[in-house]
Amino acid sequence: MKRYGSVIGLHPDAIAEYTRIHAAVWPEVLKQIANSNIRNYSIFLKQPENLLFAYFEYHGTDYAADMAAMAADPKTQEWWAVCMPMQAPLETRKDGEWWADLPEVFHVD
Repeated sequence: MKRYGSVIGLHPDAIAEYTRIHAAVWPEVLKQIANSNIRNYSIFLKQPENLLFAYFEYHGTDYAADMAAMAADPKTQEWWAVCMPMQAPLETRKDGEWWADLPEVFHVD
């Protein structure tokens, strides 16, 4: 298992809608998350900075293939089309990132 953390901005005028839709994520999207070997997935909101922090645990053996399968899923693509306009990617993110990856610097069980 590997832990992942990432961060992205959220447009201030989208906070209520983003929170509302994440209170009832589409079942097909939740199924794809599970099929892509993601467990213990959470998104947190830090205000007033309007930053979203995501955490999940990956339990598969081929992360690239599982993420490609998720990206190819039509319902997940629809979900992302709803969510992405509300998000504000960090200017400091690496090429190819939407959510900026965060390196783990500490962990204890």
